[in-house]
Amino acid sequence: MGVEMNRPAALSLTASGAFVVGCNYWASHAGTAMWADWRPEVVEADLKQLAAEGLQVLRVFPLWPDFQPLTPLYGGHGHSVELRCGERPLPPDGMSHEALARFAAFADLAHKYGLKLIVGLLTGWMSGRLFAPPALQGRNLLTDPLAIQWEVRFVRHFVRRFREHPAILAWDLGNECNCMAPVPSSEAAWVWTATIANAVRAEDAGRPVVSGMHSLDEPDRNGPWRIADQGELTDLLTTHPYPHFTPHCDQEPINTTRNGLHATAQSRWYADVGGKPCLAEEVGTLGPMFASESVAAAYARMALFSLWAHDCHGLLWWCAYDQDRLEHAPYDWNPIERELGLIRADRSPKPVIQELGKFARWLNALPLSALPPRLTEAVCILTQGQEQWGVAFASFILAKQAGFDLTFQYADQPLREAGLYLLPSVRGDSGFSRRFWHALDARVRAGATLYLSHDTAMLSPFEEPFGLEIQTRERRTGPAEFTVDDVSYTVPSPVKLRLEPTRAQVLGRERDGNPVLARAAHGQGETCFLSVPIERAVSETPGSVYPDAQPLWKIYRHVAQPFLGGRVVGKDLPQVGVTEHPLDERRRVVVLINYSPAPVEVAVTVTEGWMPGEAWYGERPRAGYCALGANDAAVFTVEK
Repeated sequence: MGVEMNRPAALSLTASGAFVVGCNYWASHAGTAMWADWRPEVVEADLKQLAAEGLQVLRVFPLWPDFQPLTPLYGGHGHSVELRCGERPLPPDGMSHEALARFAAFADLAHKYGLKLIVGLLTGWMSGRLFAPPALQGRNLLTDPLAIQWEVRFVRHFVRRFREHPAILAWDLGNECNCMAPVPSSEAAWVWTATIANAVRAEDAGRPVVSGMHSLDEPDRNGPWRIADQGELTDLLTTHPYPHFTPHCDQEPINTTRNGLHATAQSRWYADVGGKPCLAEEVGTLGPMFASESVAAAYARMALFSLWAHDCHGLLWWCAYDQDRLEHAPYDWNPIERELGLIRADRSPKPVIQELGKFARWLNALPLSALPPRLTEAVCILTQGQEQWGVAFASFILAKQAGFDLTFQYADQPLREAGLYLLPSVRGDSGFSRRFWHALDARVRAGATLYLSHDTAMLSPFEEPFGLEIQTRERRTGPAEFTVDDVSYTVPSPVKLRLEPTRAQVLGRERDGNPVLARAAHGQGETCFLSVPIERAVSETPGSVYPDAQPLWKIYRHVAQPFLGGRVVGKDLPQVGVTEHPLDERRRVVVLINYSPAPVEVAVTVTEGWMPGEAWYGERPRAGYCALGANDAAVFTVEK
């Protein structure tokens, strides 16, 4: 196979519908030591192999202390005398010209083999080890003025040196820089990000600035790193969606629904609330302790189609080569870092790289340059007091199982136009402001539908919008047991509200007859109130999204049914997702994805007046059914 075969003339990371396929790269012989142990013949063999397999983009890392080896020299009694680059006099930027020359040779090789580069500029954190120039070790690398001064010098010099190079696709702030040190506040994180992003743009205003961050908005030590702030300051947001490291994900096998939707849901969450495109910048199974090579390949295939269908801007696998023969840290420390490659240490490819290459070549051969945005029916609003990622993820899964699509926003962001609003598992005394409620109430009165599921929230007003009066409130001693549409459910729930309908229609009741789901007219629109936090239960309960689990998604389908009339294609299996992408008024692209490890034959309904057109991948529906392989997809057109 020629290395230029089916390679697009230009790649984009931020254009609507853009999608790139690639991996994160360290040299096969050295890992993080590749710049110190520079072997151009090995690197060229690597790049030639990766290009021949069909990859388009590499994310690469100029290791910080190799490129800016700031060394402190001391005199008597430990008195600081000066900084040098090793033993050589210090240039104004502190950069190693030898390392820069090696990167120039590397970029030339990438260009030779048609590979584009996303450059992780400040690579001070990698695979569980902190790397910093000797002069900065022991300092807070995100708040210390001396550290930031040299970081800016590093970034400006590096970008200025390589801004004309044709292989460079984008500038990444650095690998998971929010792991390099703690910051005291979101304001401190904002200042650091703005400083580095502005340093990049001062030298190259033409290429996108990529966030490169890990686990934004999580309720842990990374909490100060906000999705909205990164969206404000960078051009492309990034997710590193490893189920093992992400809350609410590592509960079932990686080739099943929850983990199959993880990268997509998290990337859509970032893009929607951050207002910028999002790239799944590090994706992987974390090696043979989590998945066999064949399962990893199936997972990659599923993730590729899912990310592409939901306007996420690419998939970069972690990483290019196994690092199981390396003896230095972090590989000596961390077994989880050793067998993550697309290619084994003996240069034999794993099945997963074949899936990536197959998808990239298929994508390049499509009759359209970019997939139009998918149809969405609902806006999912995330509120204060809840674990927002868990609730967002569960809502995304339930909507996907029910056959519709949603976008995300926070309650403190301007309210988006929608016909259906979801307020899932609202929790706490102050979930949202009065002004937000009035804006939402006005939309409902004008004709929208609001679904709200209750966790422990205090709501005011309550009876007026929902047509229910609370008689008493109490802590439950066991799960809620209730029935909706003749389906029985058992769901953990902290609070029981004893409800009396004043004008609401009761759609579901607990075993003692207490209303649990009710619908009420509200102006020209209507409200649906569910007194049980099904989204939080889904996020916290292993097995809750299996096809044979209790079908909580049917509650979502019940609520969303009036809004599905704009769809042309419906499906009957919860493990199959469907997106529709209008090409014009008479044609749409439909993507069906099987988020399960078993082949299925899914019943497919097509609206009268429409018919299946061309099959672009897999089979189009025949006689009302579509066959989907394990963790596989079908892409076809429908025509009016």
